[in-house]
Amino acid sequence: MGYRAIVIGSSTGGMEALRIILEVLPKDFPVPILVAQHISSHSDNYLAKFLDNVCKVSVKEAEEKEKASPGQVYLAPPNYHLLVEQDGLISLSVEARVSYARPSIDVLFESAAEAYNRDLIGIVLTGANSDGSRGLKKIKECHGLTIVQDPNTALAEAMPRAAIGATKVDYITPLTEIGQLLNKIIKGKSGDKSGYE
Repeated sequence: MGYRAIVIGSSTGGMEALRIILEVLPKDFPVPILVAQHISSHSDNYLAKFLDNVCKVSVKEAEEKEKASPGQVYLAPPNYHLLVEQDGLISLSVEARVSYARPSIDVLFESAAEAYNRDLIGIVLTGANSDGSRGLKKIKECHGLTIVQDPNTALAEAMPRAAIGATKVDYITPLTEIGQLLNKIIKGKSGDKSGYE
């Protein structure tokens, strides 16, 4: 069995970074993508509408208890943590902020690592804090695949550098190459992860 889900964490500069990655994915991309982007608690769903308009994959804000489906991108709604349950259902939480953030990247990554184990890809993008580093480490411990945006291509380097410092990352990749890397991994050797461990 190949990869069953991708999780992405982004903060400062994330809107443009997400656009660059997601717009190269085909409409029939065969796994769901769950995204925790640090946004204002008072934000409307502009980010979901913007990305849905420019991408072939469908992009929406996640809803409580919906099933994560292939070819769909789910964004954490403002002021909610986004989690994945063991059965692949999406869960939303208003529990305390983690690393000053809700949605927290660590919360998404850790729950997804427990749900998907080795069948998960985790990606940390641009951001100005260390959110995501603990979650990416958890994904690696569960034998998932880890990708971090090359800090030299990030609007804010702190988050990718913290992730690189936290665990042995499989790929440190320039922003403009991450989308094609995902296409290659998912389309190509998605069932063969022997080289990643």
